[in-house]
Amino acid sequence: MRAALSVIIPTLDAAPVLPACLSALIEGLEAGMIREVIVSDGGSSDATQAIADAAGAQVVTGPPSRGGQLRRGAQAAQGAWLLVLHADTVLPEGWTRAARAQMRADGPAAFRLSFDQTGVMPALVAGWANLRSRVFGLPYGDQGLLISRDIYEAAGGYADIPLMEDVALARSIRGRIALMPLAVTTGADRYARAGWLRRGARNLGTLARYLCGADPDRLAARYKR
Repeated sequence: MRAALSVIIPTLDAAPVLPACLSALIEGLEAGMIREVIVSDGGSSDATQAIADAAGAQVVTGPPSRGGQLRRGAQAAQGAWLLVLHADTVLPEGWTRAARAQMRADGPAAFRLSFDQTGVMPALVAGWANLRSRVFGLPYGDQGLLISRDIYEAAGGYADIPLMEDVALARSIRGRIALMPLAVTTGADRYARAGWLRRGARNLGTLARYLCGADPDRLAARYKR
């Protein structure tokens, strides 16, 4: 019987962080849990595709758009379950046990969030993300998403939008995303460069505007500025 889990990783110039993300998947390969790893690249100009190819991942390419990349990755996947990870997200030791338990429960789930930096602000931002996920059922993509193919397709899959594709899918699932007991570790470089308070406030403002009906393309253009 073929393994059930397809791992999908959207990338764009992710060479510095992708090896750690891929290395954490070895646990799943050794457990016979992973059917395939799909790297959905948006046109990287660095060694991202070469790293993915060397690791034995399937590489699919297309225009850079997080939602579009994830949609293409899911279309290429053959597993009954999908695990969606950001390239700078590293799964914790023991993640296969947590994922198997959730798959037996037959419901979608995300991991708790932690950062690769310590201190008050990383703890506060991660704490808010975990609270938002638990209370409102709105995890972000950097927490990983484990979802069955059936539920993914019933929800319409990822929308081909450049921003908030994770929230759009979560809303389609209507708050049914559980929070697993283990925490992934994600990169804090963007927060450190922009400032924890500033980036946190910008993320919250972007979420509020999206939930109020703002156009994702306009939000993405403003977010990049």
